[in-house]
Amino acid sequence: MAGSSGWRRGHGLWRRGARGRRGRVAGKVALVTGAAGGLGRSHVRRLAEEGADLVVVDLCGPVDTVPYPQSTPEQLDDAVEEARALGRRVVARRADVRDRAALQEAVDAGLDAFGRLDVVVANAGIAPLLVEDRVEAWHDAIGVNLTGTFHTVEVAVPSMVAAERGGSIVLVSSTAGLVGIGGASNGGLGYAASKHGVVGLMRTYANNLAPHSIRVNSVHPTGVATPMVTDPAVVAFVAQDPVLSATAPNALPVATVEPVDVSNAILWLASDEARYVTGVTLPVDAGFINRR
Repeated sequence: MAGSSGWRRGHGLWRRGARGRRGRVAGKVALVTGAAGGLGRSHVRRLAEEGADLVVVDLCGPVDTVPYPQSTPEQLDDAVEEARALGRRVVARRADVRDRAALQEAVDAGLDAFGRLDVVVANAGIAPLLVEDRVEAWHDAIGVNLTGTFHTVEVAVPSMVAAERGGSIVLVSSTAGLVGIGGASNGGLGYAASKHGVVGLMRTYANNLAPHSIRVNSVHPTGVATPMVTDPAVVAFVAQDPVLSATAPNALPVATVEPVDVSNAILWLASDEARYVTGVTLPVDAGFINRR
């Protein structure tokens, strides 16, 4: 019930109303992988704007089978400075999500600094969509997108369970994790298989972690206006595949969505507004899946 002070009660805590607004994830600590550029940078910004302190991780280097530019150490530094300028505390590490020990070190550093971890955004992912087909592209896609997601959850969960505060885990998949797209190349098949695999992880973790009040969901963007979609090498890959290039992708009259559209969905799932939402595959797709 709202009072004259602008406070109202919700989910075991007092939250500010419209006249005394707190951020939607104020007081929480969020881990974000793939944080330096593209979607990850947008997630970091939105979570910071809404009050979360952050543990941010990025490889900050190339993957041989990925044709578009990868994030750089300078971009990770910029993401950190942007969050700090918003008043947030940040722990940053360069790490490959395929390297479980390096991810564990990043999480441990965050726990040492902040004493808690409430939100996990397993965002790191690649699209090794090469016109020149290579079997290595399959292994890289599975390694980063699926095994890397598994590692991210595994290193984060023990502290969340031990804290007995619940939490939210969001796995970033794709529309290619819900429908059969991606093309016939090793990289395209690896991308689709890995993003479908993320859904299997999500659903199983959602059941396993529900007794601890830890919610697990996945987000499924259509094409997003980031270098992974707009780079000429990726455009060329799509153009040479008649299945991928046959029709306009989305039902709504937009070719792509913006990174912030995906980040807003993640923010909602991370917040107490979604406190009873778990096991959900949430498209942010401008009607892409509905057309299939």
